[in-house]
Amino acid sequence: MDGKLVTLFGGGGFLGRYVAQDLLAAGARVRVAQRDPQRAFFLKPLGGLGQTQFVAADVKRPDTIARAVAGSDAVVNLVGTFTDYRAINVDAARAMAEAAVAAGAGALVQISAIGADAASPSLYGRTKAEGEAAVRGAFPAATILRPSVVFGQEDQFLNRFAGMIATLPVVPILKPEARFQPVYVADVAKAVTAALADPLTHGGKTYELGGPDTLSMADIHHLIADSIGRRPAMPHLPDAVGSAMASLGFLPGAPITRDQWLMLQTDNVVAKGAEGLSALGVTPTPIGAVAPGWLIRYRRHGRFGAKTIR
Repeated sequence: MDGKLVTLFGGGGFLGRYVAQDLLAAGARVRVAQRDPQRAFFLKPLGGLGQTQFVAADVKRPDTIARAVAGSDAVVNLVGTFTDYRAINVDAARAMAEAAVAAGAGALVQISAIGADAASPSLYGRTKAEGEAAVRGAFPAATILRPSVVFGQEDQFLNRFAGMIATLPVVPILKPEARFQPVYVADVAKAVTAALADPLTHGGKTYELGGPDTLSMADIHHLIADSIGRRPAMPHLPDAVGSAMASLGFLPGAPITRDQWLMLQTDNVVAKGAEGLSALGVTPTPIGAVAPGWLIRYRRHGRFGAKTIR
């Protein structure tokens, strides 16, 4: 990757910052493309002089995508949404792939998701599958990465649950039996770099990225509670209640949308026989090896607090 220019759409986001950091460490030049590039300026000190670039791009406008990609050796699409599904998950993904071809880029990585399926009951799953097909239609040698739930210090997954467990006396668990294979954000970043570094091996392939632990939703809640020394009541909500709550997902502050509820009906785990992190040379990180290091801030008195269960 030394000296190669990689354009990261959404490079200032949760996963993007780790991808940028890994690519910079590998010697690549990184161009961060997003609507407000100033929000990604915190990445600048991570690279050497001139190693990072920033460009404004609206992924709903193909002309700005083309300008952002010009001169790139590789392109990574890190942009996804749980709202404007078709415009972002399908149309923008297609536009990035077409722009990558026009720019002569030698590699493209599309971040999709486990659960991407044209027959998915959720619109998110269907549009993710359509986005994969659109990317492959324009750039057949693209590498598609499908991570399970991505966790890390800045995530909106473990931290969201930890905030509730730390402050509420009762934390109901929606779909407690739903299974996940949480994957560490730094491992996903390494997978992106590996795919870009060797497009002859990884181009045209799809990889499903999951961590070494398969956990139910209830397991995840209890793991967090144990890590932060809290034990609120955590009743398991019946599906009928969860479905009713999801039907109100259009309201501000609703805990879950209808589409997210539909996604929970299928386990978010790596499919049997699918290639994953090991095929990309990445050893998956157990959630228990890293998560307690930042979840400690949710303990009483933070890192100075004793790990006790009330």
